[in-house]
Amino acid sequence: MNNHFVWNIDPSIFTIGGFGPRWYSVLFACAFIASFYLVQYIFKRENKPVETIDSLLIYMVLGTVIGARLGHVFFYDPGYYLSHPLEIVMVWKGGLASHGAGIGILTATYLFCKKHNFNFLWSVDRLVIPIALSGAFIRLGNFFNSEILGIPSSAPWAVIFSRIDMVPRHPVQLYESFCYAIIFIALFFIYRKNTYKPRPGLLFGTFLVLVFSVRLTLEAFKSKQASFEPAMALSMGQWLSLPFLMVGIFFIVRAIKSK
Repeated sequence: MNNHFVWNIDPSIFTIGGFGPRWYSVLFACAFIASFYLVQYIFKRENKPVETIDSLLIYMVLGTVIGARLGHVFFYDPGYYLSHPLEIVMVWKGGLASHGAGIGILTATYLFCKKHNFNFLWSVDRLVIPIALSGAFIRLGNFFNSEILGIPSSAPWAVIFSRIDMVPRHPVQLYESFCYAIIFIALFFIYRKNTYKPRPGLLFGTFLVLVFSVRLTLEAFKSKQASFEPAMALSMGQWLSLPFLMVGIFFIVRAIKSK
């Protein structure tokens, strides 16, 4: 056990009077700042109105937070939250689900496109690029919080999250963060190569297939996050990934067949 890396970083960067910034919050903010500049680059490159980016960012933030919270509430512990409805809005207590965030982002994008007269597929094809990068930042935040823990492991790279227990575990948050960073690079490369030969939905479909293939695989290395999961053949995260994966395949096939 002594040969494994021990992770004991405080989730708070510093505290004053019991309050202070948390690493997760800072990385979450970095995700949206990076997204803002990426979207600004794309809009300028394709002569889109950059003055709409501020509005888009607001839609994305609200869609992410509301969707992620409601996803956690209804996918992982509906009984508890329906009995304690006031706690649904207590985001600071933790509990965000990335699948819910995905639904929230798609809904927010649709509403933004409807208001500002943007093409929905054009928009999601571009937005998945910063979203992949944001996922890398957010999973790093989970690592700093010692949450979404991996299953016990004897691998030499296993990590002991001493704030939780002294069991060496797969650093699955880092696995996921690295995968999302690679997906971001791949999507950006495809975008650069296909901007003037558009196949609507290709980037969106590729994003869904890559991200949720990663989720299907890495969920097997995560500890169960809900009390009912041990009785399931697949984890809740894996079941929720399957529809996204199917939608991604559909859009890739559709894009390849399009002229």
